[in-house]
Amino acid sequence: MYSPSPLAAEVPQLSDISIGGDPLAVEHLAPARPEHPRTVAEFAGLACAVAGDRARWAPLVEYDPVSRWYHRLETGPGYEVWLLTWLPGQSSGLHDHGRSSGVVTVLEGTLTERSLTRSGEARRELRPGSQRVFGPGYLHEAVNDSLEPAVSLHVYFPGLTEMTQYPHLPHVCSSVVGETR
Repeated sequence: MYSPSPLAAEVPQLSDISIGGDPLAVEHLAPARPEHPRTVAEFAGLACAVAGDRARWAPLVEYDPVSRWYHRLETGPGYEVWLLTWLPGQSSGLHDHGRSSGVVTVLEGTLTERSLTRSGEARRELRPGSQRVFGPGYLHEAVNDSLEPAVSLHVYFPGLTEMTQYPHLPHVCSSVVGETR
């Protein structure tokens, strides 16, 4: 009959977890979490989440009587979040965002957006909660046509590295309408 040696009683009983630890606690074994939003819907969701956190952005709001005021709220892998303010009459001018796509969310006040496409000009009023999503090369202008200040939130992906202004509207209209891709 087998009888354990007296030394065996001194050796602790080991398990896989006591030897290697919890495998989910080791980052390379844990399920991958996305580093940042990956779809347009996820970026729009990020904009909604930041917009809904009024305590985060409202204390930062400032107004500049000379030009639009802006403040970068957040950066992440491949994106930036900006807060902008607009006094009555302030405008972005007609511009594009280079290779960046974006989501614009109006937080307070009203903005009027004018965009140019191959089929012509479109205008839309953006009120609090309104969102606009755009891709690279989208030509538009935002202006505060109202008598009250406005605040907007802008998410750019990838982060904004260029913004081309188009001050000569007739030239831009003819080149956009005649453009073929």
